[in-house]
Amino acid sequence: MSAHRYLYSSMSKETIRILVVDDEIEHADALCEAVVRMGFAVRQAHGLSEAQRLLAQEPYDLVITDLRMDAPDDGFELLESVKRASADAQVIMVTAHGDVAAAVRAMKAGAFDFIQKPLDLDLIRQQVRRAVDQVRLTRQNANYRHALDQKYGMDGIIGQSSPMMRALQLVRQIAPTDISVLIAGESGTGKELIARALHQNSHRAGGRFVALNCAGLNESTLEDELFGHVRGAFTDARTDRQGRFEYADHGTLFLDEIGDMPMAMQAKLLRVLQDRQITRLGSNEPIQVDVRFVSATNKNLEEAIAKREFRDDLYFRIKGAAISLAPLRQRREDIPLLIKHLMEKIAKREGKPLQHLSNEARDLLVAHDWPGNVRQLENVIESMTALSTGSTLTLDDIPPDILGQFSVKSVTSTALAPIDRNASTQSLALPNLAGVSLAELEREAIEKTLQLVQGNREQAAKMLGIGERTLYRKIKEYDIVE
Repeated sequence: MSAHRYLYSSMSKETIRILVVDDEIEHADALCEAVVRMGFAVRQAHGLSEAQRLLAQEPYDLVITDLRMDAPDDGFELLESVKRASADAQVIMVTAHGDVAAAVRAMKAGAFDFIQKPLDLDLIRQQVRRAVDQVRLTRQNANYRHALDQKYGMDGIIGQSSPMMRALQLVRQIAPTDISVLIAGESGTGKELIARALHQNSHRAGGRFVALNCAGLNESTLEDELFGHVRGAFTDARTDRQGRFEYADHGTLFLDEIGDMPMAMQAKLLRVLQDRQITRLGSNEPIQVDVRFVSATNKNLEEAIAKREFRDDLYFRIKGAAISLAPLRQRREDIPLLIKHLMEKIAKREGKPLQHLSNEARDLLVAHDWPGNVRQLENVIESMTALSTGSTLTLDDIPPDILGQFSVKSVTSTALAPIDRNASTQSLALPNLAGVSLAELEREAIEKTLQLVQGNREQAAKMLGIGERTLYRKIKEYDIVE
């Protein structure tokens, strides 16, 4: 069989590429014959160098290789080449009776399984089927994660607005690196979710993600939390204790609200980030640490530097790359997605039927400014679902402190307008619309919506449920001044 063409079964229905490698041509032919009848595309090579050349040309899902060929370690070297080419590819080793221990060692190095000689064709097909099932499962999981990523962001981050898409694109670009990252955003915007996404999409995903909020912690507490201590370092130090840096070794350390860190502690953190080693309290022995450092703040650190409240050298050290998260009021089109996600999560957690949300209630929630951002929205949705007795959440279920900021001006909920925060919520009612033309209602709805989104026509069209071209035509038709 030529090493430069595939053998295909007439039953082949999918592209599962298999490479058979054996320096004994008869053994290679027997393996190929057994596998090609299973419906897969199969190619063979007769040595390590030929196999590596084929791997460089295209990826393979499964490689079946003899453990010993021209050299005793050829199989091990090929295993390394396969895993470098594709971490998801599977490798089955073919071994002589005396090579079982070496085959087990190969499995610990990443091989899927091994087959002993003399070859049993039924066993070969069984092992190949198992390996291919694993390949399919990995592929399905990757496709599913990609679909979630396209629809929702990544790893549970919900959003399709332009600001969120820009943030997620930055995450994709810098996650594979070890560069330090500073995440800026108001409280409740999801800074820790972004930090976790950086970790989960990096080569450190197998390590720990360790988080610490610096707000409210004094210098001595922070130093103990970050660097740990040895027994006897202070009165209550009865045992040795790892700090967060040690615990996060080979993983990611996330420091939230780093802008609240005391100045003296900033100098100690800077030294650790420069030297990559810490010293526990009460010890003189430095400990090497290897962590990806991610930090977050809701403060303007450049203003803090000007006020001498934050060190400029630490700022430049932690800001290898910067990600800015927009507040929820600047990405209102994400609010319906977030509400749907939160309602589904709560229903699943509580074991209750999924409730629905009325259009009026949804649009009022979209119109709210959410000073507490996503965290506040989640608390409100939890409160609404817990207190509601019906299957649909309505305006009546919205907490008074949220509802009291609006009055209903028309049946079009996008025409909601802010009113006196102290106004009675009982005064909310639909006005008498008799005699009001539909054109007047439509014009008012468009004007109010454009005001709500600060003239963003794309966002206004989405909220109104019409196309952008239709909106442009209506603006011209009604002579609306933006």
